[in-house]
Amino acid sequence: MKRDSRLSSVLHALLHMAEREGPMTSDDLAQCLGTNPVVVRRTMGFLREAGIVTSDRGHAGGWRITADLSAVSLRHLHDALGEPALFAVGNRNDAPGCLVEQTVNAALDESFSEAEALLLARFENVTLADLAADFAVRHAARRNQKEP
Repeated sequence: MKRDSRLSSVLHALLHMAEREGPMTSDDLAQCLGTNPVVVRRTMGFLREAGIVTSDRGHAGGWRITADLSAVSLRHLHDALGEPALFAVGNRNDAPGCLVEQTVNAALDESFSEAEALLLARFENVTLADLAADFAVRHAARRNQKEP
């Protein structure tokens, strides 16, 4: 099963955008992400609907973050993307007639629900501002390593 990497991609794009003074075009973001500009526009459209970014057309246009980075959590972004599945594992059959498989499903469903609740709670406590601060520290450390 292919993993949904939109949250990771969105975070990557937003951190690039946060470092820029002006807007970034879909082409610019696609180059950062190694994807197609159409994919960027489709994904960023979800964030525009959630009030996180805006876009302007024309020569000086592009995508710009409009939300306060400290107000946007990973949970907010996950929700804006349509709440994609968090885990690639699941039950073999969702409505089994076999009692053994029903027992297995019940145990797995409970575990999946608990794990998802923990992950979503953690997502609520991590903001774009947190990630931007971590990036700044990493970037400064790399710069210091390169200087003689």
